[in-house]
Amino acid sequence: MPIYEYACRGCSHQFELLVLKGTVAVCPECQSQELEQLISGFAVSSEGIRTANVQAARRKFATSSNYRDQKVAEADEIREHSPYPPASPKKK
Repeated sequence: MPIYEYACRGCSHQFELLVLKGTVAVCPECQSQELEQLISGFAVSSEGIRTANVQAARRKFATSSNYRDQKVAEADEIREHSPYPPASPKKK
């Protein structure tokens, strides 16, 4: 059961249509049958590809300056609003 993408030549509306045996493609906007079938892309995914993509995104985010700035700001806020006085360094 393929899903095709179409563009109506009459009103330029683009839509997807699940084409079954005997299906007549008609524009849902203007009911025209003058349609152009568009070239559709597809993606293949697997558990390994998803895991690799998530890990790559996490590495990229962790090394970004926004992430470092956010962590520094969070630490400063915690330090500033902490009910306990800052610990003094121990002397040896």
